[in-house]
Amino acid sequence: MRVRPTRLLSLGSMLVDIRIDVPNLPPRGGDVIGSSASASAAGGFNILAAASRNGMSCVFAGRHGTGPYGSRIREALAQEGIVALEAASQEGDSGFCLVMVEPDGERTFVTSPGVEARLGERDLAHLALLPSDAVFVSGYDLSYPELGPEIAALASQRDVFLVVDPGPMVGEIPTGVLDSILPRTCILTLNRREAAMLAGVTQTERQGQAILPRLRPDALLVLRDGAEGCFLFGEALSERSVHVPAPAVRALDTTGAGDAHTGVLIAALASGLDPVSAAERANAAAAISVTRPGSATAPSREELDAFLMHPWRDALPAVRVPATINNREGKP
Repeated sequence: MRVRPTRLLSLGSMLVDIRIDVPNLPPRGGDVIGSSASASAAGGFNILAAASRNGMSCVFAGRHGTGPYGSRIREALAQEGIVALEAASQEGDSGFCLVMVEPDGERTFVTSPGVEARLGERDLAHLALLPSDAVFVSGYDLSYPELGPEIAALASQRDVFLVVDPGPMVGEIPTGVLDSILPRTCILTLNRREAAMLAGVTQTERQGQAILPRLRPDALLVLRDGAEGCFLFGEALSERSVHVPAPAVRALDTTGAGDAHTGVLIAALASGLDPVSAAERANAAAAISVTRPGSATAPSREELDAFLMHPWRDALPAVRVPATINNREGKP
C-alpha cells in the first residue's frame, strides 16, 4: 500500500437492521411466520465497529436522523467509542433494512433509505481528511442519486486512500460514478457473486483479470468466497491470485460477515501486516461473525487472537458486540 492508514473514516450510510428469522422466504403474495426478531445499528456501522474492536481509530462522517432509528445508531456509536462528525439531521430519521435470515444463515434484504441517502447541507469537498485516513464507501452510497456523484467528485479532487465495498448494489451504481471511483480505489472488496456482476465472468482468475486493471496500479483486490475464504489480487502479490482459506465453522447468520471481514482487514493492514496475513485475520473474523445472530458481530482483537490460537473451535462466545435493543424472542 502507498500509505498505512491510521484512521478509518466512513462515508458509508448507517441504518437500522430489522432482523427476522424465517423458515424460508415467502412466495410472492404469501406469508411466513418468523421465529424471532431484533433491531440494531447496521450498514456502515458494521465496518467501523469491526475496525474499532481491532484497535483502529474510527470516525463516522455520514448522516443520521432525529427519530428512533437515528437514536439507536448514535447509541451504538457511543458504545463502540466511535465519533460522529455530523450532528443529527433535522430532515427526518435514518433508514432501515428488513433482513430475512433463513435456517442455513443466508439473508435477504429490503432497504428503506432515510436521511443517510441524501447529501443535505454537507460539502464533501471540505471534509477534514488527514493524509493517513482511509475512507470507506459502500455501493449503497455510490448508487444514491445525491450522494454518489459527490463521493466521486471527492475522490477525483483529493488524493484519498479509498476503500470500496460495492455490495449487492454493484449493478445499481451509475456507470459514470463507478468509472470515476474505481481508478482511485486502493482496496476493492466484494464477494464472488458481486465480482461476477462487475466482471461479467464467473471464473476467479478471469474476474481478477477483468477488475484489477480498472483500479489504481497499487490497489489490492479482495474477492470474498464465503466458507472458502478469499482470493487476493494486486499489491505485487503474484501474477495469479493468492487464495487465503478460512476456518471451518457452522454458520448461523451470514449477515454482516463481509463487513466484519472488511473492517478487520483494514485494521490489520493498518497495524502493519502484509495483505495475506491481514486476510487470514479477516477470514477468521468473518468465520466468528457467522456463528452469531445479528449484523455487527465482528470479534474484538482479543477474541480474534484467542480464536487463531485454537482454530479447531467452532467460535468463541460473544463478548463484545453491541447489545440489540428491543430484542423480541419467540413466535409472534
